[in-house]
Amino acid sequence: MKLKLTSVYVDNQERALRVYTEVLGLAKKTDFSNGPYRWLTVTSPDEPDGTELQLALNDNPAAKAYQQAIFQQGQPAVMFFTDDVKGDYERIKARGAEFTMPPTEVTGSTIAQLNDTCGNLVQITQLVRW
Repeated sequence: MKLKLTSVYVDNQERALRVYTEVLGLAKKTDFSNGPYRWLTVTSPDEPDGTELQLALNDNPAAKAYQQAIFQQGQPAVMFFTDDVKGDYERIKARGAEFTMPPTEVTGSTIAQLNDTCGNLVQITQLVRW
């Protein structure tokens, strides 16, 4: 089996597209509409045929409750991995991201968290090489 798609709920797809592409540096992969429904995905520019992240509109009450609860608990809805968390932090911060946690060493990794302005916390993780 292969993991090809995962989703994150967002309260505004257009704003999410801007944040995930212009601020975080991902690339738009798929964007089409069918009536009020919009299928929107982004992917890593380093792996354009890799795993896609669907920016799913948060118009389902159960999804909205889930999204709000994990945000309030400080849990990231999405985690990205990098080889340079401090460099990515500086680059993304310079593009206007609101970080809720600067690069912080924790057991086995260094992490930073930001608010995607669409209802989610995003974690950037650099694993410690033992």
